[in-house]
Amino acid sequence: MKSYLKEKENYINELLKESLQEIKYPSVMREGMEYALLGGGKRIRPILLLMTLEMLGIDYTKGDGFAIAIEMIHSYSLVHDDLPAIDNDDYRRGQLTSHKKFGEANGILIGDSLLTYAFYILSHRRNGLDFETILKLVELTSKYAGVQGMIGGQVIDIESENKEIDLPTLQYIHTHKTGMLIRLPIEGASIIAKCSEDEKKALIEYADLIGLAFQIKDDILDVEGSFEEIGKAVGSDEKLHKSTYPSIFGLDKTKEMLEEKISEAISIIEKQFGKKASNLIHLARYIKDRNK
Repeated sequence: MKSYLKEKENYINELLKESLQEIKYPSVMREGMEYALLGGGKRIRPILLLMTLEMLGIDYTKGDGFAIAIEMIHSYSLVHDDLPAIDNDDYRRGQLTSHKKFGEANGILIGDSLLTYAFYILSHRRNGLDFETILKLVELTSKYAGVQGMIGGQVIDIESENKEIDLPTLQYIHTHKTGMLIRLPIEGASIIAKCSEDEKKALIEYADLIGLAFQIKDDILDVEGSFEEIGKAVGSDEKLHKSTYPSIFGLDKTKEMLEEKISEAISIIEKQFGKKASNLIHLARYIKDRNK
């Protein structure tokens, strides 16, 4: 799995580099977008797209434009998360955050540029996909990246700082702020492959479970991780008085819940797709065992 992920990570990185060649001016935006987009990252979301397309028997290069768009949207969200008005972080992926490198105003505009350019790439770089499919992908991306998805989760996350919140609220934050951008590539792959309803249902259930597991693992790493491993300050959730799975359930119970989510995700995807799902099964385990 490590070699597979590295191979796909390199492939995605080349796509991302190439996608920015068209931008020449303003130079600070070109430099800032490159800095935010190419400064590291696991590329899990676009890799999930390619991996799911492969499992469904589709040439994964058909997802190139969509993969680029997903990673640009993810990167924009990190740039804005780090801003003083939100998490006020100085480091991301082991380097200065965008607003620390380029100034706060340019940090905002770099994030804006990545978000809007993502939709340009998605609609422009079709790679053989018909217009109806592209339109469905644009619709899905707009929904999951916006107020009904990631942004909605971010808003409730900010509102919940310095408060004790209940489990449904915490689940809403996790499933929207993090989970929707993990569901997006998997559900998008089902649209590209024109899956049956049963296949689509299994894929979405798997995506939602690993999305929740991904955020639970992030909560654990914020307690147990180190700057050297995760590339940013640890303990930020506690500093901002955010409710997390460890703060509500304790670390041991949180780790049990992580195991349960991963096991359930594996069971669902294996039942529907059998041996073809081996990479998605391995990826679920990777999410559980990652250290950054």
